[in-house]
Order: sequence, then C-alpha cells, then structure tokens
Amino acid sequence: MATTIDKTTLTFLADLTQNNNREWFQENKPRYDAARKNYLGFLDELMEEMALFEPVAIGQKGKDLVFRIYRDVRFSNDKRPYKDHFGAYIAEGGRKSILPGYYLHLAANNNSFLAGGLWMPPADYLKAVRQEIDYNLDELERIIQEPSFKDRFGSIQGEQLKTTPKGYDKDNPAIEYLRFKSWNATMQLPDKVVLSKDFMNTVLEGFKAVKPFNDFLREPLRDIGEE
Repeated sequence: MATTIDKTTLTFLADLTQNNNREWFQENKPRYDAARKNYLGFLDELMEEMALFEPVAIGQKGKDLVFRIYRDVRFSNDKRPYKDHFGAYIAEGGRKSILPGYYLHLAANNNSFLAGGLWMPPADYLKAVRQEIDYNLDELERIIQEPSFKDRFGSIQGEQLKTTPKGYDKDNPAIEYLRFKSWNATMQLPDKVVLSKDFMNTVLEGFKAVKPFNDFLREPLRDIGEE
C-alpha cells in the first residue's frame, strides 16, 4: 500500500504557521520530527516509483532532496525562523541542483503544490534555453498544449523581462516564452487531495505530465557542464 501523508503532518504545519517562533518549535520538536519522517517516507517511495519513468530519481533518497526547515534570516526583513512548509527538489544532483527538475511543496491551508521546470538559471543556461525555444518553438508548444499538461498546469509561469531579451526581435513568434527568466509549471494540491489515499498516484501522474517539459529544458544544457 502506498505511503500517505498523515493528517498530523498538515496539522503541525498549520500550527507552525501560527506559532513561528523558537520557543514553540522546541516544545513541539517531536511533532516536527514525526511530520518530517512522514514526508521523507513519502519521498523515498516516490523516488522508487519515479525511477520507472525518470532516470534522475534512481538512487535518490528523500533526505538528499528535502530542504532545511530553518530559514536564513541574515539578509531578510522577514525574521520568522522557520519555513511553514516542507519542500523537496528532485533533479540530477539533489536539492542543490540548478538543472530542470521536479518540486513537491507540502503546506497547510490548501497551499501545497507540485511543479516542474527551471528556476532562475545562471546566464549561460538562460541563453541556451532561449536559443532552444527560438529554434524549436513548435516542439515547446506541442508539449504545453498536450491535454495531460494543460489540464494540470494551465500555462507556463515564472518571472519575466519587461523588455525584449538581448539578441531577439520583439516580433519573434516565440517572444512570449523568450521573455521568461524562469520556466515553471505549477499544479495546486488542495488539502483533501494531499490527505487522500491516492495522493502518491496524483503526484506521480503530475510529474509524468511535466516530464516532457523538463526534458525540453534540459536538452540544451547537456553540453554546458562539459565545456
């Protein structure tokens, strides 16, 4: 039987959102440990299932993918010490990877989501992906118009340039995609879905649907690290 997300895990995250301070966290550390263990167990099984269709999942473990719950507040106006969610990034190299990958965000109050794509890549990656989009616009549009993608993710999201990227004409047929600085696809996951017995399958089907998009974004980056 597939691993599920416990109701107590979401309840802990909901309570943490309301009590984001060190004293409360220390008093509720056993609840945090149990919630994290539940999330990691889910991720471990997710990796085994994902490995059947996504090679980057092979051999990966939840503990290598999950982000720390402690926030770095040194340069932030927001001084809350803890994140109010669990997050994991599945890509070649684990959570610190800058390659396209899959993200699973677990939060209370219907704020969970899964996503795929490429987040704020460095300049050479950005340039390579824009070139790929310019050359292969038809392929990108075919991928994002696929019903399995469109029904779950709608359209591509991400931060965009207000102007035309350097080296491209404003009349370029791909301009709406070339302006992105990140190419993301996001699927919302209401609490009732997260807590359902079928949640594992929901996540797997979502990641399967976003895989062609990730593959498209990864293709022009293959040679960059080898130069």
